Amino acid sequence: MHIAIAGNIGSGKTTLTTMLAKRYGWTPRFESVDYNPYMEDYYKDIKRWSFPMEVFFLKERFKDLLEISRSKESVVQDRSIYEGVYVFTENNYAMGNLEKRDYETYMELFEDMTDVVQYPDLMIYLRSTVSHLVTNIEKRGRKYEQTIPLDYLENLNKRYENFINEKYKGRVLTIDVDELDYQNRPKDFGFITDKIDRELFGLFNNACK
Repeated sequence: MHIAIAGNIGSGKTTLTTMLAKRYGWTPRFESVDYNPYMEDYYKDIKRWSFPMEVFFLKERFKDLLEISRSKESVVQDRSIYEGVYVFTENNYAMGNLEKRDYETYMELFEDMTDVVQYPDLMIYLRSTVSHLVTNIEKRGRKYEQTIPLDYLENLNKRYENFINEKYKGRVLTIDVDELDYQNRPKDFGFITDKIDRELFGLFNNACK
């Protein structure tokens, strides 16, 4: 089984990935953030470093998908290849941070990659307002994130909604997280796991979008 956790920067993906792995006995797979060699440069000069950073992420996420497809374990993944492309890369292209030829080359590579893999069994989308994202970003204190412009986060939020509702064809469970503190309140974490149980184990057959 393959579960993907989707959501904007600061939405709580890594925390939830860790907690779900412990709760269900799933193997966690985390995004290559802390050791991405382009990340700090990217936030200093987004246009200059967008293409190499996006290619690095694409390469890492594709490697993850190949390993997940070969694994007999159930995996919970912090961010998928699909949102990496349809949210972050498309946002960079729309903002003029990627040249057309780089974007077209990147998209052709992405399409070739995703032809040989399958969608996750379930994508859990953590929907959050920008103010909530900012609070979480400030709390975790990653230096390179402290200068992220608010309009950048707002643009990503809009693209997440478009991605989830228009572009992604897999199964999705959307959770509004602004009022939840699942790391510190067991009741909130239980609220999330109840929804996951219904989706994965057939307690109810509700639509998930």
